[in-house]
Amino acid sequence: MQAKNWQKYVHMDATDRKILAELQSDGRLSVTELAERVNLSVSPCHRRLRALEQSGAIKRYRAQLDPGALGLNFSAIVFVTLREGDRQAVEAFEAAVAEVSQVIQAQRLFGDPDYLLHVIARDLPAFQLLYDERLSTLPGVQRLTSTLVMKSVVEDRPLPLSAK
Repeated sequence: MQAKNWQKYVHMDATDRKILAELQSDGRLSVTELAERVNLSVSPCHRRLRALEQSGAIKRYRAQLDPGALGLNFSAIVFVTLREGDRQAVEAFEAAVAEVSQVIQAQRLFGDPDYLLHVIARDLPAFQLLYDERLSTLPGVQRLTSTLVMKSVVEDRPLPLSAK
């Protein structure tokens, strides 16, 4: 969760949580199918869905792709330590890393290292080229440390929606 979103909390009841759970399971549900699954008529379901979208509880809808089916069979975690931690260095690094399409997730961390990057590539030689020519030349990088992903155990898990 980004710091700017910590202050925003959307109040939801059990029906809203059911709607979100169904959409996390299948984002292609029609409003009619969704209404049926959460035991509402179409109009109230549609109103709740729009309210959840407008509140920001639903950020977007998209297809989840299989990297292996696209020939992206190599995955690595790269830890990045910056030389400087000032605002300008952080902004320069974050803008540059956002332009590297093989970085599918980038997280700023407290402490050392400064960032965790999840990187995908076709294979080891493609990763090595990316590492040497793009990642190591990102602005402000002092040190890169990488580890290879053996397998994904938990991936794209739906968010917990219980009131607990």
